[in-house]
Formats: sequence, structure tokens, C-alpha cells
Amino acid sequence: QVLAPLNHSGDQQGCRLENGRVHTPDGFKEAFQQMSESGWHGISLPQEFGGQGLPYVLTIAATEMWSSANMAFCLVPQLAQSATELLVEHGSESQKATYLPNIVAGKWVTTMNLTEPQAGTDLSLLRTKADPDGDHYKISGQKIFITGGDNDLAENIIHLVLARTPDAPAGLKGISLFAVPKFLINDDGSLGQRNDLKCVSLEHKMGIHGSPTCVMSYGDNEGAVGYLIGEENQGLTCMFTMMNLTRLLVGIQGPGIGERAYQQAANYARERVQGANSSGETVPIIEHPDVKRMLLDMKAKTEACRSITIYTASCIDRSKRAPADAERAKFLSRLELLTPIAKAWCSNVGIDIASTGIQVHGGTGFIEETGAAQHYRDIRITAIFEGANGIQAKDLVGRKVIRDNGEALKLLSTEISETVTSLLSSDHEDLKVIGQRLSEGLDQLNLATEWILTTSSDDMTAILASATTYLDLLGIVVGGWLLGKSAAKAAKLMTEKDADEIFLQGKILSGRYFAEYQLVSCASLKSSLFDGADTILRFNAEMLN
Repeated sequence: QVLAPLNHSGDQQGCRLENGRVHTPDGFKEAFQQMSESGWHGISLPQEFGGQGLPYVLTIAATEMWSSANMAFCLVPQLAQSATELLVEHGSESQKATYLPNIVAGKWVTTMNLTEPQAGTDLSLLRTKADPDGDHYKISGQKIFITGGDNDLAENIIHLVLARTPDAPAGLKGISLFAVPKFLINDDGSLGQRNDLKCVSLEHKMGIHGSPTCVMSYGDNEGAVGYLIGEENQGLTCMFTMMNLTRLLVGIQGPGIGERAYQQAANYARERVQGANSSGETVPIIEHPDVKRMLLDMKAKTEACRSITIYTASCIDRSKRAPADAERAKFLSRLELLTPIAKAWCSNVGIDIASTGIQVHGGTGFIEETGAAQHYRDIRITAIFEGANGIQAKDLVGRKVIRDNGEALKLLSTEISETVTSLLSSDHEDLKVIGQRLSEGLDQLNLATEWILTTSSDDMTAILASATTYLDLLGIVVGGWLLGKSAAKAAKLMTEKDADEIFLQGKILSGRYFAEYQLVSCASLKSSLFDGADTILRFNAEMLN
């Protein structure tokens, strides 16, 4: 009733920069105020700062629904969620007391300032400066692609800015993190004068038009006042606390937009009468086998993405709240392993789902008035946000698999194998099929992991050429595993009194479809992994013509 009606109008109207101030589309500010008054910003934040102290699975589930309703709107609240995690972890007691209650209340919002014109993925090239000045620093430099860099949703914006101090070492080791408020904060907590920062332009984008993406300039005059978060030269360590949660929040946009695209495509397929069935009767297109294939493909992939992101969020909760040290360590390791999957695989698949949604609509899907095209335009950025998906693949093989010699993956593989055994022992034919395909996919994953570990010692370039293929393979196996568990639970619930058989049968068919159309691709992915790297590496700049 609030966010979804603003999705199309926000896309059409977009944001505007007037007299140095950014205005969001009509209705966005009022919607943000409603969200703030309802307490949604602090679902998982400690109660001492005004939060509810609830598990992260609830934050992720709510974020998916916001993304479905209006992805462009929810980007600023998302950043506030991950910024609170950073401040809880790395902020001083004074910073926590000043910033967190206001962010939770929705009075203030946050941004993440990393990218510069010459420093995108490679932050070692960062040039923004931070000069000491008493109890603070003077920040000067330019940042680009800053989501919500200026907006009218809240009364203040706390910019989290990466910069270099004068004597900082070169490269990544010389980066520090600063809180740079739009309006300076007086000792009594009230807002003072405008800080020396401004939005100099808004980016003109393919999608998410309702979200302001800003070019920010700091210190054009006397220098923007900033306050160090954590220790000098430890900025990336601090920022990665925020980035890792943000990556999960980006990943949930995959099933978020996927669900919206699926619901719209399914409704259209029920209503659109076109073509005849085998009896010659004109029927809704949902009756045509290929349309059924597309809709089931969208449904199964959306549920796989949702399962991965929710499960990854549960790893956050268990890594923080499990009673035993060993269990907390296990789930922290699993969280680190699955974060690139949740971000990269789920965003890639979400893009695919939105594209299929256009196809279900046929020619009308290519027309903006239906809204199907907006889903595709909006979600396309998720493969680039917070570290492009190729970087996620590199992180997966380098930091998450090779660094611990595959130990975290071996533990996960053991759990998947236990699910395979359970599925294969079932009397339910669908579950047996899922179990067989999952077993085959797991075998391919284990072979691929062994290849990664043995090849990395003498041919890391081949590993990097194959990293995205490996990420796809792992994503499919994890998605198949969780859908298999879902199907088994649905089959059990089918035997209970008053069971919703249509809903539960749909869950089982999602798992079987994914097994028969996705898990079966693991063999070809493993083959490409083994044999395809040399072809990629032989390609060079001279062949680009």
C-alpha cells in the first residue's frame, strides 16, 4: 500500500538536483517517515540504541519485501542497516551514542564513500585526503557513484568516507575511515552549520531512477570536518564490516525483484488469452507448455536465491549467538564462504529471472507501461554493486577456498551429503530424483574444488580465469541443497491434516525442476572449469578487433 505504488512513479519522475539539494520522487519522503515511525530501521540493532535486537534473518526477509515493492526506495534504508553494524563494531562509545539512536529512529541516514574517478575496484589508487585538525580531520576529495549522497529523506546524512592521512603508507594499508556529517553536530546533539561537502551532480542511470546516485565533493573551501572511526590506516577493515552485510543486502534484491517479476508474469499469463490448446480451444497462455516452463524456472530460481540469502543471514545469527565457541566459529566461516554466493550468484540469477519475466509478457514486456522492463533495468546494477560479481568470484576462490585449503567447504559438503542420503532413502519419487541430481552435482563440485586446490599452487591465472564458473557451480549446488531440504519438509507437511497441498506441491516441484534443469548443468560447468581456462588466457588485446 505504501512502497509498491511509488515504484513506477518514482522510476518515471526520478530524482532532481536543484540549488545544491537533491529531491527524491514524490511520496518517498513520506514513505520513509512511515518506515521510521514503525521502527523498521533497527530490527537487528541492539536494544540499547533503540533497536529490537532481533535476528538478522528477519532483517533480510523484510529487505526482500522492500526490494520487491520498490528497490530504488529501499537502497538508502539498506545502507543505514549495514552502517549500524559498522558503528557497533568499530565506533567509539561517543560515536555510537551520537549516531546510532538517530539512525535507528530514521532521523539520520548514511552513505558509503569508496569509489573515485580513478579508483573503483582498486582502492589502492584512492586520493581523498584527511588532514588532522585538533580532534577531527579536514577531508578533501571527490567520490562518485554514492547512493543517497544527498537526499531529502532525513534531516542529516552521515557520510562514511575512505581517505588517506598525510603520513599514511601507500596502497590499501594507508586507508582510514571517517564519519563526515552533512550538518555538523553540536555538543547538545542538535544540528549546526552545513559541512563543507556537496553533491555536484546526479548520475543518469539505466535503472533505479528513484534512488539518487551522486558525485560528491568534499572540502572545496575550508575542508569538510570528519571524525576518525577505528584506528588510522585500518579503514578497509572497518569498511568491510559494512560491505559484507551490504553484499548480502544486495544479494536479497535478486529474489526480491525476482519475486515481483514472477508474480507479474504469472498474473499476466493467467489473463492473456492467446493460441489454442490441443483441442483447438483458445486458452490463457499459462496453458502452453513453454510458458509453464518459464514460470516454473522463475519460481524455482527465486526460491533458490531466497533460500541462500536467508540461510546466509542465519549464519550471521549463529556466528554471534550460538552457545559454543566452536559452533560460532563454524558459522562465521560458513558466512564468509557463502557471502560471495549470496551476493553474486543471487544477483546474476535475479537478472535472469527479470529477463524471463519480459519474455513471458512477449511484446508488451518490452513496453515500459507494463513495468516488466523496469524490473530488469533496476536489478541490472546488483551484479556491479558492492564489488562486481567477478571480484566476488575471485574472493571466493582466493580467500574462502584456497586460504583454508577448502576446510569450510568440506564441512558444507558433508552436510549436503547427509541431505543426499536422506532424500535418496525417501519413498517419495520427487525427493529421490532431487537426491540423485544433488548427489551428482555435489560430486562435480568436489572434483572442481580439488582442482582449484591443486592448481592454485602453480597456475593461479587459470584459477582466476575459472573463478566465475566455480562460483556458478557452488551456487547451483547450494541452491539445490536448500531446495531439496525445502521439498523434503513440504513432503512431510503434505501428510498433516489441513495441509495446503497446492502450495506444498509447488515447493516440491520447485526442487525437482531445479534438480532437473540446474543441477544437471554441474557436469558441464566442471568440464569448462577443467578445460576452458587455457582458451580464455590465449585471448589477448590484439584479438579485440
